[in-house]
Amino acid sequence: MIHLKEAVIVEGKYDKIKLSSVTDALIITTDGFGVFKNKEKLALIKSLAESRGVIILTDSDSAGFKIRSYIKGCTQKGKIYNVYIPEIFGKEKRKAEPSKEGKLGVEGIPADILKNALIKSGVTVSEKNAYLKEKNGWADKITLYDDGFIGKDNSEERRKKLLKLLKLPSLLSANSLIEVLNTMYTPEEYKKAAALVNSE
Repeated sequence: MIHLKEAVIVEGKYDKIKLSSVTDALIITTDGFGVFKNKEKLALIKSLAESRGVIILTDSDSAGFKIRSYIKGCTQKGKIYNVYIPEIFGKEKRKAEPSKEGKLGVEGIPADILKNALIKSGVTVSEKNAYLKEKNGWADKITLYDDGFIGKDNSEERRKKLLKLLKLPSLLSANSLIEVLNTMYTPEEYKKAAALVNSE
């Protein structure tokens, strides 16, 4: 298991599952071409690119390159690392037929090849288990509720102040915020920001 400072962008949930066996990084799915219309997700990717960098790891087919190109075009600021998987022909075990172009996607690539591709790309790698992703993480809806960021008067306004303080997109939903907190911030960092918001 390798720890990455950067977030990783993949296409689908099966890619995310596969990559989770290699790294404890924050992994975001584009849901195929869904990212083209998902303003919240695109805003998150832009923010992550500026704050810590993003790794684009899409399939080696034409659809994967189209998604990669779109994200690069929309993310003018920040750091983007392009990590490519080799063109290996075959089909994933869960599929009845190969893909249209007959190439394996991220989910079908052996874990050691994915790991080596990440390490060679120049991203910030350390061979350790990250504290932030133990089990289900430390943050949940109760955390946000207790601190007044959901379910209370002015929760939305306070949550937006928290997002601004953490340099995250204002469009981020509560569920997305929980995911980001669990993978990018320690409880202490969150508590410090929450205290500042609630002291106003």
